[in-house]
Amino acid sequence: MQESAFFQLSTSTTLLLLFGFYGLTFLMTLSIRQRNENVDSYMVSNSAVGFGLSAASMIATWVWAASFYASATSGYRYGLSGPIHYGLWGALMILFIYPFGRRFRELAPEAHTLAEVIKARHGSSSQLIMAVSNLVGSCISLMVNFTAAGALVSVLSPLNFTQGVLIAGSGVLAYTLWSGFRASVMTDFAQLIAMIGSAVVIIPLIFINAGGSDMVMENLWRLDAEQSNFFSTKAILEQGAPYFIAVLAYAIGNQTIAQRLFAVREDLIKPTFLTATVGYGAVVIGLGMLGLLALFTGLEPVDGNMNNIIPQMASTYLPPFGVALFFILVVGSLSSTADSDLSALSAIMMTDIYGKNIARGKPDPQKMLWWGRITMIVATMLGVILASLKLDILVMLVFVGALWGAIVFPVIASFYWNRITNKAFTTAVLVAVALFTVARFELAPMTGVTAVLFEFAATVGAGVVAGLMTFAFFNRTIAIIVGVLVFVGMLPFATGFLRDYTVLLSSLTAYGVSAVVCVLMSLRSNERFDFDLLAKRVRSFQDEDAMLRSGQATPAAAKTAES
Repeated sequence: MQESAFFQLSTSTTLLLLFGFYGLTFLMTLSIRQRNENVDSYMVSNSAVGFGLSAASMIATWVWAASFYASATSGYRYGLSGPIHYGLWGALMILFIYPFGRRFRELAPEAHTLAEVIKARHGSSSQLIMAVSNLVGSCISLMVNFTAAGALVSVLSPLNFTQGVLIAGSGVLAYTLWSGFRASVMTDFAQLIAMIGSAVVIIPLIFINAGGSDMVMENLWRLDAEQSNFFSTKAILEQGAPYFIAVLAYAIGNQTIAQRLFAVREDLIKPTFLTATVGYGAVVIGLGMLGLLALFTGLEPVDGNMNNIIPQMASTYLPPFGVALFFILVVGSLSSTADSDLSALSAIMMTDIYGKNIARGKPDPQKMLWWGRITMIVATMLGVILASLKLDILVMLVFVGALWGAIVFPVIASFYWNRITNKAFTTAVLVAVALFTVARFELAPMTGVTAVLFEFAATVGAGVVAGLMTFAFFNRTIAIIVGVLVFVGMLPFATGFLRDYTVLLSSLTAYGVSAVVCVLMSLRSNERFDFDLLAKRVRSFQDEDAMLRSGQATPAAAKTAES
C-alpha cells in the first residue's frame, strides 16, 4: 500500500502558500492597528469580545499543531480508541473549565492573567509560581508548533526543517507583534473557517484515495489485540488517562485559555465554552482518524518520527491541490496557537513581571507595551531554537500537562476556600513538583515501600481529579463523596500496579501531593480571606494610570499603605 516516494510541492509553490498566508493575515491585522495602543485592549480586548469571535478563538487555539500530530500519533499507536482518547478528553476539559472560569471572572472581572489574581489572593511568591509555569509552558507550546511547521515543510516541499521553522516563526510574529491579543482573536476566526473547510475536504479524500472501507476491512490484520479493542487497557493507561489528567492541568494553568476567559464578555462565558467543546471534539477526533488510516495502510513514519505521519498521509493520498489545501490547514492550526502563545507570554511579562513587580504597582502603560512586544520577539527566537531539538510532540504535551497538575488544586481551592494561605499554596506546589520529578524520571527505584507510597499518593490524586470535576457542576459535599469513593475504589487495584505506568503515576502524584499538603497546611492556619478584595486589587491598567495622573491612590498603592 505504501509508496516509496511522496509528492512534494515545488519550492515556489511552498513559498507562495506560506508568504501568501502570512501576508494576508498581516494585512487583516492592519485594520485593527491603533496609533495609541490601549494596554488592556492589547492584552484582553477590554474584556468585551463577543460570542462568535470568542468561540472561534477558543477552538482555533485548542486545535493546534498537536491536535494534528499528537492525535494522529495516538491513532497510529493505539488503534481504534486512539483518536477518542485524544479528542474527547481534550473537549471535556474545555467543558469542565468554564464553571471555574465564571468564578474567576466573578471575583476579578478586570483581570488580565490568572497569576495576577493569584497575587491579589496570596502574594508575590504564589504569583511567580504561576507566571513562571506559564512562561515555560507557553515557550514549550511555541516549540511544538514551530516543530510541526518544520516537519510539515520538510516532508511536503524541497525546503528543509529549519527553513520551515524560521518562516513560520517570522510570519506569526509579524502579524501579532503590534496589536497583540486583538490580532490573535481576529485571525483565529479566519483561520478556523479555513481549517474546518479544509478538513471537510481532506479527511474524506484521504480515506477514499487510501482505499475506503474495503481497504480497512482487508487490513484489519495489521492491528494487534490491543489496537483492535475499542476499550483497550493499554490505550487507557498509556494515553487516555495521562492525557485526561494533563489537559485538566492545561485548562487551569494555561494562560492562553485564561486570556480568552478574561477577554470574553462575562455573560457569554457559558455558550462560548460549550460551543468550543463540541467544535474541538469534532475536528480533532476526525483528524486523529488519519493516524488510524496510516496504521491500516502499513505506513512507516519517515526516520521513525511520529510527527511525519500526517504529512506523509497527505503527500501519499492527496492530489496536488489537496496537498496545498492540507498545507494551509496545518499552517493555520499551528499559527492560531502560536500567536496565542505570544499573546499569553506578553501578557504575563507585562502584568506579572513588569506591572506587579518591577514597576511595583505603578506601571507606565507605554513601557508595558514595549515589554510585551520585546517579549514576543525573544519568545519567537527561543521557540525557533527549541524547535531544532525535534522532540516528540505527544511526550512534551503529557509532560508539561502533568507538571502543571501540581498547581490545579491550590489554584481552584484558593478561589473557593478562604483558609488557603500563601505559604500553603507555595509549599504544596513545590513539594508536588519535586515528587513528580522523582516519579517521572525514576530518580528513586519504584520498588518496595517507595513504590507503595507513590501509588498511595497517586490514588489520592485520582480522587482529587474526580472530586474537582464533580465540584465544577455540583456542590462541595457531593464532590468530596465522589473523590473519596474513587480513592477507596482504586486503592486495592493501584497498589503494585501503577508503578509500571510511570507517566500516569507521576501525573496523579502531582495532584495528590499538592492537594494533601495544601489542605493540611491551610487547616493549621487561622487566616480568613475576604474575596471581595480581589475586585478592588485587580484593576484595569488604564484606569490605574488615570488615577495616578489625577493624584488618586490606586488599589495597589492603598494596599501597600495599609501594610
